Amino acid sequence: MVVSLLYRAARTMLSLPAVLLRLDTARDAELLVLRHENSVLRRQLKGPVRYEWADRFWLSALSSRIPHRRWADVFPVTPGTLLAWHRKLIAMKWDYPARRGRTGRPPTAAALRKLVLRLAGENPRWGHRRIQGELTRLGHAIAPSTVWEILNAAGINLAPRRSGPSWREFLTAQAQGIIAAHFFHVDTMLGKRLYAMAFLEHGTRRLHITGVTAHPTRAWATQQARNLAAQLGMRMQSLRFMLRDRDAKYDPSFDAVFEAEDMDVLLSAPRAPRMNAHCERVIGTVRREALDHVLLMNEAHARQVLADFERHYNTHRPHRARDQKPPHSSGQPATVHDLDSHRLLRTRILGGAINEYRYAA
Repeated sequence: MVVSLLYRAARTMLSLPAVLLRLDTARDAELLVLRHENSVLRRQLKGPVRYEWADRFWLSALSSRIPHRRWADVFPVTPGTLLAWHRKLIAMKWDYPARRGRTGRPPTAAALRKLVLRLAGENPRWGHRRIQGELTRLGHAIAPSTVWEILNAAGINLAPRRSGPSWREFLTAQAQGIIAAHFFHVDTMLGKRLYAMAFLEHGTRRLHITGVTAHPTRAWATQQARNLAAQLGMRMQSLRFMLRDRDAKYDPSFDAVFEAEDMDVLLSAPRAPRMNAHCERVIGTVRREALDHVLLMNEAHARQVLADFERHYNTHRPHRARDQKPPHSSGQPATVHDLDSHRLLRTRILGGAINEYRYAA
């Protein structure tokens, strides 16, 4: 805009002699054009003539004082080029460099688009207006139509209830009230197969290995459920669901133990291990960190090894779902700033298969 004003002022100043003094300024303008052209040629003797911004400015301004029919004889460029320069200089009045090359409203920031998709994924019952309201509360000024366009472009259904809660969403929402059960086998060094029963609390990730036997029966499984109920005591009241598979060893008496505590029994689908993924994962941890590194002599030895690992898992082993805290821990880990003044102690678990570390007091 400033350049356009300067250009218009220069044209006005060049026209003043003709208006005020009634002089023939065409010849003087021609001389000025030729002199300026000579300076340009002297500046670029080694290459083709290139007109800089200032050159175009003055040649366009001087063209107003010379009749159009003489432009081809006076100027080193075509009349069309002079007119194009003139239009560009005049148009700069309406041109904003910050918006050059961009039309319409500015695009939505990538971080804000990501936040919209996150809110939609974490809240399946929210429509685009509810998401826009939450963003406004967080200080992000965004129109409902923009939220609608972002969700539509991502292929997300815009209905308040998009697809219903998935199994993962249900387990996450109800994690504090779910305890899951699972059988897994253990092999001794002589090839004898034993069976253990594990329970896992989803909310706290506490592991309970209630027993080991070579002959699991329905009565034995029911007894393990009773042992767990006695072990948990009053904490059973905070649980809402028992999640198990469809193994035949879970009979109605097994379910009755939990139903007596006002808990609902959830059955996973056949051949769907991911529906009880937490138990599957913790059993894999037991194998990778303990059973794969210890030779089990007999049932008593297996029971002792699993008990030691259960204690390690619940009281020491960090867990990502709990911000690297063990299931039985509720406080923050200690912070040590001076490593040289603290002695690190190691405790061997299962003969050194697992190590626990603590700083000496």
